[in-house]
Amino acid sequence: VDIIISNCVINLCPDKESVLKSCHRLLKPGGELYFSDVYANRRVPKELQEDEVLWGECLSGALYWNDFQNLGKKCGFKDPRLVEDAPITVENKAVQQKMDDMGHSKLEFYSATYRLFQLDCLEPHCEDYGQAVVYKGTIPRFESGWALDDHHYMEKGKVFPVCGNTFNMLKETRFEKHFDFIGDWSTHYGIFEGCGTSMPFSSSAANGGVSTKGGGGACC
Repeated sequence: VDIIISNCVINLCPDKESVLKSCHRLLKPGGELYFSDVYANRRVPKELQEDEVLWGECLSGALYWNDFQNLGKKCGFKDPRLVEDAPITVENKAVQQKMDDMGHSKLEFYSATYRLFQLDCLEPHCEDYGQAVVYKGTIPRFESGWALDDHHYMEKGKVFPVCGNTFNMLKETRFEKHFDFIGDWSTHYGIFEGCGTSMPFSSSAANGGVSTKGGGGACC
């Protein structure tokens, strides 16, 4: 399989590890799981996980973002890439009141889209080998520029420095024909600048509250 696309389904599956492992098994090397789902800024408490109303709102099954990233890596997706995110506002006042009454008023939910590549060559972190790519402008509907994720927007014809993982995500996948590649693996320059481990959602209050997609009322 070249690509698996999912929209707000995995959060409803009680055994998310099995789902991700099955996706990894089905994808060919260089294949991609591209999906939108619901995530939380902390682990959803058990009493909320078992609440039928919150399940219906697609909230109870939301994974804590860091647990998701670690689970993805455990299942073989070594470098999950966030494409876009937006906060989810709980429009149901009864649901929000229930969360508040249970002492979980600081629990926040986000809609986020991720790319997970089936690539064994990826490293645990973004390493710098002095490499770069040049986008050819050949992906349909993205002639002037294209975004791999929320911090890799590449303009047509412009040399764009990348880490080793991004280099491989473009060269060892269906995207290869759309790029020219500069550099090799002969010299390692350390960790790639900007490779962090903090909460990734730019729409979170801690990161300034700026959404990378549209409004925040819907599930995904």
